[in-house]
Amino acid sequence: MKNGEKTSAFPLNSYEVHPRTIPSRVFMLIYVCGIIALLYHHLTSLRIHVDLLPSILLLIADLVLSFMWVACQAFRWCPVRRKVYPENLSKVVDEDDLPTLDVFICTADPYKEPPMEVVNTALSVLAFDYPSNKISVYVSDDGGSQMTLFALIQGSKFAREWLPFCKKRNLSKRCPKVVFNQHDSDADQLRSCIPQEEFLNMKILYEEMRTKVEHVMEQGCVDDDMLVNEEERQVFSKWKVNGFTRQDHPTIIQMLLESLRDVDVSGTSLPNFIYLSRQKSKHIHHNYKAGALNALIRASAIMTSAPIVLCIDCDMYCNNPQAPRLALCHLLDPIEGSKIAFVQFPPRFRGINPSDIYNSEFTRPYIINPEGLDGIGAVNCVGSGPFVNRKALYGAPTQSKVNIFPGFNGDREGALDRITMSSSKLILEAASRVADCNYEQGTNWGLTLGFRYGSMVEDFLTGFRMQCEGWRSVFCNPTTPAFLGDFPISLNDSLVQVQRWSLGLTEVGFSKYCPFTFGTKNHSLLMGMAYGFYAIWPLWAIPMIIYGVLPQLCLIHNIYLFPKVPVTFSKLGLSFKVSDPWFYLYAYLFLATYIQDFIESYYVYGINLKSWWNEQRMWLMRAASSCVFSFIELILYQIGITPDFSLTSKVIDDEQQTRYNREIFDFGVATPIFVSLSTFALVNLVSFSFGIMKIIFIDGKLEEMLVQLFLSGFVLVNSWPIYEAMVWRKDGGRMPAKVTLISSLITLVLCYASGFATK
Repeated sequence: MKNGEKTSAFPLNSYEVHPRTIPSRVFMLIYVCGIIALLYHHLTSLRIHVDLLPSILLLIADLVLSFMWVACQAFRWCPVRRKVYPENLSKVVDEDDLPTLDVFICTADPYKEPPMEVVNTALSVLAFDYPSNKISVYVSDDGGSQMTLFALIQGSKFAREWLPFCKKRNLSKRCPKVVFNQHDSDADQLRSCIPQEEFLNMKILYEEMRTKVEHVMEQGCVDDDMLVNEEERQVFSKWKVNGFTRQDHPTIIQMLLESLRDVDVSGTSLPNFIYLSRQKSKHIHHNYKAGALNALIRASAIMTSAPIVLCIDCDMYCNNPQAPRLALCHLLDPIEGSKIAFVQFPPRFRGINPSDIYNSEFTRPYIINPEGLDGIGAVNCVGSGPFVNRKALYGAPTQSKVNIFPGFNGDREGALDRITMSSSKLILEAASRVADCNYEQGTNWGLTLGFRYGSMVEDFLTGFRMQCEGWRSVFCNPTTPAFLGDFPISLNDSLVQVQRWSLGLTEVGFSKYCPFTFGTKNHSLLMGMAYGFYAIWPLWAIPMIIYGVLPQLCLIHNIYLFPKVPVTFSKLGLSFKVSDPWFYLYAYLFLATYIQDFIESYYVYGINLKSWWNEQRMWLMRAASSCVFSFIELILYQIGITPDFSLTSKVIDDEQQTRYNREIFDFGVATPIFVSLSTFALVNLVSFSFGIMKIIFIDGKLEEMLVQLFLSGFVLVNSWPIYEAMVWRKDGGRMPAKVTLISSLITLVLCYASGFATK
């Protein structure tokens, strides 16, 4: 019997401690000794070092690196892997007694998040392998776009054909764009099981829907001739449009499908499908996605009040129709189920190129680290893919029933059990009222209720607060990914996305809910360390910038900062001698971390060598750009300048897609992020060139400069795509000349000014 397997005759889940646990703990002990020795070396060297400022900066860099390394060991302390047994679910609970499910999908901009993507996501979850009358799908449209509503109306019509088609053929993939994709290998297998005529008829219906939606997107509005009946005309007649967004509009809730009223072509009840565009005012902060989710929580509590809530990004479709049943294997566990706040499925992505040049898979934060957090019962909420216990959104597990609707008389939660929604003006009015932006004023929403405000990463903060209140969370990573989504295919979009996350994490780290203090006090030391690591993750910028710039500038000005290497170079060739033994400590600390990371990634999780190398490259790039700019944004935010909360575009450019498929980096945008990266790369190129010239022409001592030369060469190798984009490439993804010019000027200033600073 595996660790954690239930003694019941029909266990729903089990887990086992990962076999790498003991070796990781042994490595921790040895590595800590190395860190202590390094800090001792720094402190003793400060008294005798001539170049005091560079030595202090290197000490700061090593202190930050050491602190972050210690914090991240919480992920390696007790990682676990879980298994679920959905085949036993029917033996534990009857089909009619399965809990209802509310699904939340958020969108905000029809031009960055195409409505057809939202429709495909909605259709994939409407078609869950789950009783249809127990599913309610809510789409929050913060862009207030009539094009999005039009697309969802067309999707609701298509659902009448699509859902019985999926269930009749028992499709393992139920996202239409995947099934009808001619270039998808999984789709080929699906099509082979479907009669050709039936498949073509369904594809024709899908293409007709897609054509209508794309026509509306091209026009930028919905014309009357696109509306086929009076009901649709009434919906759009009350739509006050200003471009594609609406300001100071009342909340709009539209029942697209209703389980108690609508049936599919086979006569089976359809799921509930609800569109919600909450009231937004320029005079009241709407709290971004967290505010939209809280509006959905309140409105759904009035209308359906399912005990389980699934949150999913609008570009993240269901890839495994069994996902709800897999989650219930934990949430309905007779021993631990009532203590679980959410079951987190890892976000996975489709179409990533073989070497994952932008590290879009995020294997470590999405798969490796959650297994470690699962061992301490504190998996972080990612935002897309968690099945949430609704009770956890209302307070601690020991808390008595709270009034989530201040200002209402009586408890309206679960009104669906008493009345048909669309036929009750009272229910829709109540749901609209609680979704208004001004409803939250003077309440605990965003403080102790719902998704918590105070950070751009509302998912991270909310999951953290839930665990501090006494809830647990688990990680579920099935062989067939539960959800697949899109990802940025340009470097700029990828770095901007990480910049936005970094800003949100930093907000948590520098708030009163700092995990190192608040988490340790209210949960455990390991949980505080793990969440604290994420909360100060942008601090990677400090040691990366210091080690990526300072030794290189010092090398240019003949200042040597590291122990001598036991090898010298002269015109007669190489010779060896006993030199400073502290060099071996630096070499061990550097190589040991890379070797451990490689073993975990390559041998344990099967990441190929090129993907692993690109992952290391991207962490350097993010530290030198995304993390730096996130700190700048945080400072601006603190002095009252609101940062630009930009969405990552989900629109696919054909040229960008071609470059991405060929594994070519895309630098085709003139942005400050690329100025930072280019300057970083050029400083190291200049430093490496100076060092080589000194060795060849000036009889430079290799033993004194080798470590700094190695650092320059290490960054140079990682920056090779940047040099290519600056000099050789002629395509649309090359580095803009403006960026190259500005970064070159900054590099010259740094190289010149550093000479005065080091004197």
